[in-house]
Parts: sequence; structure tokens; C-alpha cells
Amino acid sequence: MIKNIIHKKAIFAPLLMLSAMWLGYFLQNLGFFSSCFGAIIPLLPEGLLGIITSPVLHGSVDHIVGNSIPIAVLLFLLYQFYPEVATKVFITGWLSSGLLLWLLPPIDILTGEYAYTCTIGASGVVYVLAFFLFFSGVFRWNMKLLTISLLVVLYYGSLIWGMFPEELFYNLQEPSKISWQAHLSGALMGSAMAYIFKGAGEKKKKFIWEFPNYYSEKDDKLWQEYKENNPDDFLELPHKKRDDIWDHLEELRRK
Repeated sequence: MIKNIIHKKAIFAPLLMLSAMWLGYFLQNLGFFSSCFGAIIPLLPEGLLGIITSPVLHGSVDHIVGNSIPIAVLLFLLYQFYPEVATKVFITGWLSSGLLLWLLPPIDILTGEYAYTCTIGASGVVYVLAFFLFFSGVFRWNMKLLTISLLVVLYYGSLIWGMFPEELFYNLQEPSKISWQAHLSGALMGSAMAYIFKGAGEKKKKFIWEFPNYYSEKDDKLWQEYKENNPDDFLELPHKKRDDIWDHLEELRRK
């Protein structure tokens, strides 16, 4: 029964991404990715490789663990509730948010000076997924998908503060190592794709009797039979009795 409820890719995709992240971290510790190699370095050609590789590289155990949990949860939700567009959103979000980050000038927000930065980590992808899931439910106005939006806000609503430099909120002794630019890039791309793909995938169901020109010969026959068999019900009746009749007819129609 579970296999009919949970999509296989909703399990496989998070496991694949987590495996890639931890393999990348293992290779880093073996020296395969040293210095800024594999990182996004804004506006420099050597930083273009990072658009592909940076989400699977991390600076510490705390860094990768902090990204692993939201990646697993958000990817599961993406593939479970948006299976038709999940892969497009994931891959496009990964690459587009990385490209946008590479295009952003690395300027220190407080001093206005150029800052050479190397950005690694999957937090940009986390923001892509979180903002896509939130805005998709809003744009589609589907009750089930809006529930997912509310869950994302409940558990990851604090992500919004990561889109701003920490220097704006705290007096730091040294520049923050958290890339708010990566978070902002992911949020923008996730929101944009939620709008682009708002018409794709699951549609709001509309039952046939909700259409204005709906007519059913079977329903009409049931109605006529009921009128013949229950003439007393069509005298002047209180509203409650009328509602009871309609409820009874609805039950007959559904059988």
C-alpha cells in the first residue's frame, strides 16, 4: 500500500543527493578538492566549475549535517507532491541559482570593497526548494499544496533571515562565512520557477456536476421516481426538510 502512496523518486532522489554530498565531503578530506577548486568564485572563469560542483562540497561536518536534513526533507516533498516537474525544478534550480551567484559582484556590504570569495555548500539549493514549495502552493491555490506551503513556513520560515548579511544584525569581529548571496540567489530562482511551473502537474479537480450545463438522465429518472413515491414531500415544507430531501437524493445518485 505504501508504494502506491509514496513515489519511488521521493525516496530515491534525496538518497542520491545525500550520497553525492557526503561523497564530495569525503573526497575533500582526501585532498581532491583543495583551496577554492570546485567552489563558486564570482565573475572569475575558474569559478564557473562551482556552479556544478559547489552544492556537494562543504567546509565542515556541521556544515554538511546542517544542509543534509533540509535537503532530504524538501527533496522528498518536491518529488512527492510535484513529480511531473520535480527533476526540472531541481536541476534548473541547482544550475540557475549557481549561475546567478557567480554573476553577483562580490562586494563587501559594509565597506563597498571587492571581496574575493569561494562559496561551497548546498544551502543555495535548499533555498530553491523551500521557496519553490512555498510559492507553488500559493500560486496554484490548491488546498493540499497549500498545506505543504504552510509546513515549509512552519519548519523553515527562519530561512528568510539568511537572505541578508549577518553584518546587518550583529557586530561581527570578522566577516561572516555564510553566503547570503547564495541564499538570495536560491530564493529568487525557486520563486521564479514556482511561477513558471504554476500550470504544470496536478490540477484542481472539478466534478462533472459542477459544470453549468450538466445533465444526467439517471439523476432525472431518480428525481421523477422520488416525486411519484413521495408526493407529501412536495407540499410547503420547512427549509430543513427540503435539505434532507436533497441529501437523500445525493446519496441515491452516488450509489
